[in-house]
This record gives sequence, structure tokens and C-alpha cells, in this order.
Amino acid sequence: MEKSNVQPLDKIPAGTAAQIVSIEAGTGLKNRLASMGLLVDVGVRVIRNDGAGQIIIHVKNSKVILGRGMSHKIFVIRV
Repeated sequence: MEKSNVQPLDKIPAGTAAQIVSIEAGTGLKNRLASMGLLVDVGVRVIRNDGAGQIIIHVKNSKVILGRGMSHKIFVIRV
């Protein structure tokens, strides 16, 4: 995996599948994201990303709504 392919989740357009490669956050946020099924090596699909406001993703048969600040700390590669 090349570093240049890694992007924050908030930069991925709607309709794109991605895989989480790292989460750059504190323990509290990492635990909160883990409780929603967002862990390293998990696949997600961006459902809505309008470039501002909340992002909706599909992960493990569930839809999850993330704020832009949270999604900026989740780094993914497109698949």
C-alpha cells in the first residue's frame, strides 16, 4: 500500500467503496468508532458526502452518520 493512496474519509466521494487503514484519534474516539463497527481493515461505502456537514457511510449492514471532524480522523484507501 502506498502512502499516496491513503486519504481521510471526508475526501471520498459518495458511491465509493473504501477500506479503513488507520484511525488517528484519541482512545475515547477510537472506542466510540469501534462500537459502531469502524475498525482498521473494515470495508465501508460512502453513501452521502456533500462536501460539507455530515457524512453517511454503510458499514457491516448498517448506516452510520459521522460528523466531518470525526471522518477526517479516519484514513482509508479506495477499493
